[in-house]
Amino acid sequence: MPDCIFCRIVKGQVPCSKVYENDRVLAFMDINPVAPGHVLVIPKAHSNDVAGMSEGDMAAVALALRKLAPAVVTAVGGEGYNILNNCGGVAGQAVEHVHFHVIPRKTGDGRGYRWVTLSYRDGEIEKLAAAIMHKL
Repeated sequence: MPDCIFCRIVKGQVPCSKVYENDRVLAFMDINPVAPGHVLVIPKAHSNDVAGMSEGDMAAVALALRKLAPAVVTAVGGEGYNILNNCGGVAGQAVEHVHFHVIPRKTGDGRGYRWVTLSYRDGEIEKLAAAIMHKL
């Protein structure tokens, strides 16, 4: 995708602070970090979201996350991390090239992570589970 900023980073047309690279994956520092050490992990092949990724790219990204997350946390003296992916604008995806955020966390960092949860009505959870299984 010629106008995709992440594709341009992969091609070396836009600079980045690279932290990891192999034949399928690139990881670099986020220029608008949520916390110091915030890293983005992307497949080199363009895909808008997780569902569009090849199985090989998905596996390569997962293996890269497995290596990178503890390295990021250790490098910044963190205590934990979030691995986040937003698919679609409604979910907060700002760049339409699938990417995963590795955000190191420390006690008292003020970043929070609060979901507003809901409850299912009787029988609703089973109905939704069946609908999802049917789509698989």
